[in-house]
Amino acid sequence: MIELRDVHKAFGSKQVLRGVDLFVPKGESMVVIGGSGTGKSVLIKCILGLVQPDRGTILVDGQYVTQADRDAFLARFGMLFQGAALFDSLTVWQNVAFRLLRGSLKRPKPEAREVAIEKLRRVGLTPEVADLYPAELSGGMQKRVGLARAIAAEPEIIFFDEPTTGLDPIMSGVINDLIREIVTEMGATAITITHDMSSVRAIADDVAMLHGGKVRWAGPVGQMDESGDPYLDQFVHGRADGPIEAVR
Repeated sequence: MIELRDVHKAFGSKQVLRGVDLFVPKGESMVVIGGSGTGKSVLIKCILGLVQPDRGTILVDGQYVTQADRDAFLARFGMLFQGAALFDSLTVWQNVAFRLLRGSLKRPKPEAREVAIEKLRRVGLTPEVADLYPAELSGGMQKRVGLARAIAAEPEIIFFDEPTTGLDPIMSGVINDLIREIVTEMGATAITITHDMSSVRAIADDVAMLHGGKVRWAGPVGQMDESGDPYLDQFVHGRADGPIEAVR
């Protein structure tokens, strides 16, 4: 579904991506790990066409990202942003139905509200939450609303950016389970960016580690602990000593 070949991206003199090759099969859940500043978010922005690579090619379902009709292309994606990124001035249901109230996916307002309430139920929130504002919700509830918004338009591809950041371990587990269930139910292709190894093990079919601007290791999540790669091993086990230099 998603293929990157020799993708390079620099910002001024800073080389972020230095020849990324990545293959994400249709219907699979890929988790991308790596230290801060290794280019994980830039990678997603390149796939979405929000950032133009300096070199290399990116294909989504066999189509070059640079040649795609923007509205139709972006309509295939859903996104759970880090920190949920809800609109403070909109109610919960309006946040969930944001894409259904405008653009090429626009639906009548009552229908959009009905879809929003259905998706809220799917993530474990009651219809009573629909008319509240984000500031009236806990962090875990906000994350669920963000997840409901990500799936509201039934996307084929979903990106999750640090889905458990700021959540306690119990709520992190709940969100991880929801993501896994929903991705499987929808048959969606998913890419998740995370530092949380419990999320990796809960969500991933496959794992790719970015380091030095390249994919250092990629493979099934079940092979991660026996990879034999010293960079991946250090990251997975959170060791200060190893080939990855910690900022001191």
